[in-house]
Amino acid sequence: MNEIDISILIPAFLAGLLVLLTHVPLGMKVLERGIIFADLAVAQIAGLGVVIAGLAGYAEQPLLVQLIAVASALLGAGLLTYIEHFLPEVREASIGLLFVLAASGGILLMSHDTHAGEHLKDLLVGQILWVSNIQLMATAGLSVIILGIWMRFRHHVNTFGFYALFSLAVTASVQLIGVYLVFASLIVPALSTFQLKRNRTRTAYTVGVMGYAGGLLLSVWLDLPTGAAIVWAMALVGASLMLIKPSK
Repeated sequence: MNEIDISILIPAFLAGLLVLLTHVPLGMKVLERGIIFADLAVAQIAGLGVVIAGLAGYAEQPLLVQLIAVASALLGAGLLTYIEHFLPEVREASIGLLFVLAASGGILLMSHDTHAGEHLKDLLVGQILWVSNIQLMATAGLSVIILGIWMRFRHHVNTFGFYALFSLAVTASVQLIGVYLVFASLIVPALSTFQLKRNRTRTAYTVGVMGYAGGLLLSVWLDLPTGAAIVWAMALVGASLMLIKPSK
């Protein structure tokens, strides 16, 4: 591996660590609440906000894009809260439908955009290799705030409060790493450690870190799409852990 590869991988790896900082504990809560598709729905709704901002001509105003994405995600948090309170019997089906509507809505909005395919790919698989220092600093600040709030109030937060905090975390990460990698970062570490009785959080972080490191290296060595390589690497690390330590 040459020096250029290292210079590209280090910011990408840092982006992964920042995402894991909030997504590991939030993913455990998502798994506990049984709302597995909520992260996909919120990520897609936040992405829909980014698409709307771009079509409205705000692509060169990143702060405004962020505000629109956050507003979209908070709207999604409100819808998820409504579903959980008033449609508990069909909660997963309703959340799945919300995801499909947001995803297809984005496709409809981009249907006349000549660069729609590229934009859609960026939304789904992200561009983790091209994260900027500004993105990393902004994500770091937001991640510390979200994690601090979660650690302080996680036992007292209500349904909307959880979804709102969750939405803020996902909104930042989906623009950094894409929808697929957001889902993997939330679910794989939590799922692969759900049977552990001790050191679960530390082990979950280890799964995530190894997944990002392994996926980044594989993407360079084998010339693979980076986001997809990380998803598979993380899944393989998680599956290996479940086979080695199924119930400890």
